[in-house]
Amino acid sequence: MTEGSAGADPAGMPGSVVVDGVELRLARPLGDSPPWVGRGEVLAQLLAAWSRVSDDDLPLNPRLLGRPGVGKTTLATAAARRLGLPTYVFQATMDTRPEDLLVAPVLAPDGGVRYMASGLVTAMLRGGALILDEGNRMSEKAWASLAPLLDHRRYVDSAIAGVKVEAHPDFRFVTTMNEDASTYEVPEYIHSRLMPQIYLDFPEEDEERAILEAQVAFADEEVLAYVLSFLRRAHDADLSYTVRDGINVLRYAMKVLRRDEVELPEEAVLAALELTLTPEELEGLDLV
Repeated sequence: MTEGSAGADPAGMPGSVVVDGVELRLARPLGDSPPWVGRGEVLAQLLAAWSRVSDDDLPLNPRLLGRPGVGKTTLATAAARRLGLPTYVFQATMDTRPEDLLVAPVLAPDGGVRYMASGLVTAMLRGGALILDEGNRMSEKAWASLAPLLDHRRYVDSAIAGVKVEAHPDFRFVTTMNEDASTYEVPEYIHSRLMPQIYLDFPEEDEERAILEAQVAFADEEVLAYVLSFLRRAHDADLSYTVRDGINVLRYAMKVLRRDEVELPEEAVLAALELTLTPEELEGLDLV
């Protein structure tokens, strides 16, 4: 139970909160994030999952599925921004421990112990949105610490700090999950709590163009066209190159072109692709 708070406001500096007599230092929210371009249907799906239709209704805890680089985290931050919520991101790994997810002790300057709330616990206390990035990289032990948070109870217990933290009514949770082999199997009792599942695929060509234009506003039209061609051909060949790769290829190609290292736009794109694709992929796509 929260007894009092001190420090900065939710939108500013972190501050601290006292829970059951224990002071928890809070984490910083995410700063600026890229705009969400196109694919309005998946944004609407996430916002619906996070909505409440009555006072006794609870928001759902969806999972966003798709290949790395298709925009899962950007989608989640856009939904939080639409709701006016401070956003926190926790990067899950195979080494994530329950105390990493909740409250971790650190040595204070005076030699005592200071309890640092994670982004997740800070979002619970502030009434923000928590994005658990690549959640299927976590072990069952880490997931188990979140079980009461992801059902009607909406709380976590920190054994390290000896406190029970209840979620603010505005708290929202979402996890992203990549489609690759370097992941754990999510336990069934957790899997059933992470609903609905929202799948993100490659954007359509016009959406991909809009994303690149928004992210690399200084790009020349001809360079942009070559990069879009690369992405389309990569998608058709079922290669794992996404719009994130396209953004980086486009940025590097423009740097090469503006530094006068090459003369033609297609040469600049080729220079970028030679550092991105394998020789076999490059030859097979016949890009420029």
